[in-house]
Amino acid sequence: MGDTQHYDVIVIGTGAGGGTLAHRLAPSGKRVLILERGDYLPRERDNWESTAVFVKGKYRAPEFWYDKNGKEFPPEVNYYVGGNTKFYGAALFRLRPEDFGELRHHGGISPAWPLRYEDLEPYYTQAEHLYLVHGRHGEDLTEGPVSGQYAYPPVEHEPRIQQLNDDLEKRGLRPFHLPIGVNLTQDEHGRATHSSVCIRCNRVDGFPCLVRGKSDAQVICVEPALGHPNVELLTNAHVRRLETDPTGRTVSKVVTELGDGSTAGFSADIVVVACGAVNSAVLLLSSANEHHPRGLANSSDVVGRHYMRHNNTALMAVSKEPNDTQFQKTLALHDWYLGSDDWDYPLGGIQMLGKSDAEQVHGEAPHWAGLASPDMPFEVLAHHGVDFWLCSEDLPLADSRVTLDGDGRVHLALDEKNNTAGLSRLRRKLEGMLGHLGMHEHHLLPHTLYLHKDMPIGATAHQAGTVRFGDDPRSSALDVHCRAHDVDNLYVVDTSFFPSIGAVNPSLTAIANALRVGDHITERLG
Repeated sequence: MGDTQHYDVIVIGTGAGGGTLAHRLAPSGKRVLILERGDYLPRERDNWESTAVFVKGKYRAPEFWYDKNGKEFPPEVNYYVGGNTKFYGAALFRLRPEDFGELRHHGGISPAWPLRYEDLEPYYTQAEHLYLVHGRHGEDLTEGPVSGQYAYPPVEHEPRIQQLNDDLEKRGLRPFHLPIGVNLTQDEHGRATHSSVCIRCNRVDGFPCLVRGKSDAQVICVEPALGHPNVELLTNAHVRRLETDPTGRTVSKVVTELGDGSTAGFSADIVVVACGAVNSAVLLLSSANEHHPRGLANSSDVVGRHYMRHNNTALMAVSKEPNDTQFQKTLALHDWYLGSDDWDYPLGGIQMLGKSDAEQVHGEAPHWAGLASPDMPFEVLAHHGVDFWLCSEDLPLADSRVTLDGDGRVHLALDEKNNTAGLSRLRRKLEGMLGHLGMHEHHLLPHTLYLHKDMPIGATAHQAGTVRFGDDPRSSALDVHCRAHDVDNLYVVDTSFFPSIGAVNPSLTAIANALRVGDHITERLG
């Protein structure tokens, strides 16, 4: 492609961070180049086939990373326009106000952020409206103050989930409608319904949406941004390294491997990295030079460190009555998010997953051997299953980190027992209620297909923390605007910047922050 081409802004990545930032910058008139490692995800029947998506991992990147012992594993990453939002569950929660301050957990300290909930709140509201989030503020007693109600009403519970909601309330708990980013129709009373073709049963959690009904970054942000003549997208463009000028203070070239195997160089006044927490760290580490011997923007030696991915477990309870729910992902529970009467530390939250189908249950058959009742065939389990997602906070440890070996292979060290006591207690809370919720008391089955097929370290969907922001350049890589302390024109806007991860899905916070940083960059460019 000849000599280096120059832009006002280059955005590397099209997910929740990069795609949203490009959307924010598009009306500015500035010349923006978006580089995406992958291509557009094909729209085909397999988009909604459980065997293809979960069991065979058809859309997963064909690569392996290595754990701290050198054992290879397939990471849960997808390289397509829209990034991992093509496969996320679109549960779009705000962090709690307490998550922005220092929180003491059973396993250690969750550190404070360099900004407050109030600083991000206006952008949370904008993010919720942009991504078509359906919900109702005021139901979740742990949420912070809001400047605006959701633009769309919550998706109504179907009968079995409404009964679950009522049974939880009878126990003195406060379930609420799960905030979810989907494109739904409304009935004559203004209620969001699941009868629209754009939801199509339960194909949200982990599935790409065949009919574009899920609020992913491609549909919501990238495509509208490309409607502006000043915005370009180059797919199959794998950024290999960032080069700096002779001072080391400015990124001067974005070295990119193209789909035909050739290499191109691009430059911009501002370069934004948004490759996902692991791959953003990999790119910065791969860009080491004489000015930045430990990796670009890494004088603090934090790049790649403090990796977090939540402590999660997916469980299927067995309802005594059939569960004919089509769209199950409508309810959540945060009563023990910050603690409980019998424990002084945060436990986390419970939310519904997409409804398991027969293909998924059959895929679990080897794992469930000996756990499922012999008088309950797998087809019956699928019909009676009620699926839960338990989410607890992972803490940022310096030795939970991304590194590269001499061959450029990605290594991910992770303490899988880090701060897991809260998750264990949360599971016991759920188990103890099953009989009161119309479930068989001794049937709470681990659903590993949601956790990447028996490979917990490979469940990287909630990855965060590897390029943390902060006020002190000695302990952080980025400043409060997500600009690198060491490199004046370099920003990072995916979940890498998180100093802690809370116990809710991180996507909405990445989206809100991208809007915030987008405003800062627009102002900087004049």
